[in-house]
Amino acid sequence: MKIATFNINGIKARAEALPRWLDDAQPDVVLLQEIKSIDENFPAELFEERGYNVETHGQKSFNGVAILSRLPLEDVSRGLPGDDMDEQARWIEATVVGKQALRICGLYLPNGNPTPGPKYDYKLAWMERLYDRAITLLAAEEPALMAGDYNIIPQAEDAKRPDAWREDALFRPESRAAFRRILNLGFTEAFRAETQGPEHYSFWDYQAGAWNRNDGIRIDHFLLTPQAADLMRDCKIDAEIRGHEKPSDHVPVWVDLDL
Repeated sequence: MKIATFNINGIKARAEALPRWLDDAQPDVVLLQEIKSIDENFPAELFEERGYNVETHGQKSFNGVAILSRLPLEDVSRGLPGDDMDEQARWIEATVVGKQALRICGLYLPNGNPTPGPKYDYKLAWMERLYDRAITLLAAEEPALMAGDYNIIPQAEDAKRPDAWREDALFRPESRAAFRRILNLGFTEAFRAETQGPEHYSFWDYQAGAWNRNDGIRIDHFLLTPQAADLMRDCKIDAEIRGHEKPSDHVPVWVDLDL
């Protein structure tokens, strides 16, 4: 089962590029972030005609997450538990059943800038809730994953110019520590389990020729429970997509599980 995560930075802007990538890459499940659309306006037919079931958790103009799946989606839930007052559409999860059941959680973690300030406080509070949800997923002792745009640069090697990010919410020590705290519960960070070393990125800014200079960062991640990690066959970043026509500033990351 090929499962991808892709921050598309607006479904309207990616109405041609996203279907083209789906036709080429043929993922079984896709977790989308920043759809920037309310549920009623999401063009589900673009994906249903390609054999995907579609579930969205949208928001006007900002945020928004979705799941596309060639397999039926069961027990769909929206919104990260822990704060009933949180109106930002950043979390969706469901179960897909291949050879066995897999719980998939798609997330768009808050950016957190500027720091310090309320946006950074919200980011760290959201990560506390993510930590609690991660504990619950692990306790089930079943294959599960949390994937999406984490807005976290885990290590210096995950940025072309780490010094430029030192005071950014994506790379501040508190952000990275919160990420490690979740990872250290017993998750496997899929890409780094397969590939080591620098120069592997999933985001390049639109400004200052970042793509042409490979001035990127790696902020889109798969975290797998031990039961899911045991099924992993591969994990890759489709970096070349960034050079295509009308690209997102992110590219797809995908994992292949024996499911």
